Amino acid sequence: MAFNKSLAGYFDDLQHVGLPTDDLKKTVDFYAGLGFKMNGNFDTDDQGNQVVFMTLGHLTLEIWTGDGAVRQTGAINHLSFNTSDADAAYKAAKAAGYQMKENEVQHLDFWDKGIKFFNIAGPNDETLEFCEIVK
Repeated sequence: MAFNKSLAGYFDDLQHVGLPTDDLKKTVDFYAGLGFKMNGNFDTDDQGNQVVFMTLGHLTLEIWTGDGAVRQTGAINHLSFNTSDADAAYKAAKAAGYQMKENEVQHLDFWDKGIKFFNIAGPNDETLEFCEIVK
């Protein structure tokens, strides 16, 4: 299928990221621990399935039951959260007991002075990246 019109100008930011789950409470509690606040909780059908919206700053997560957690890296490889101090964030995440995916902060030669980042596993095996653009 050919696309004749650019999508530029039809969006301006990330609206939300969707995460299916098998355990809504566990998932909501995990993201609440990272600082997200619930701003919506809705029934999705007459089977007892729910969707919860959680927000931190301008980032919104849509977390729902009924489709099952993928439990592997899939079409969305990871969610990336901006940090101004990856080293301090790494230490805090490790001290809090999060499942770390690396043994230390990683470095890549992106942007002018590179990036520093690390990843943790979320409750559905999704990858959460904490990334600092070095200034």
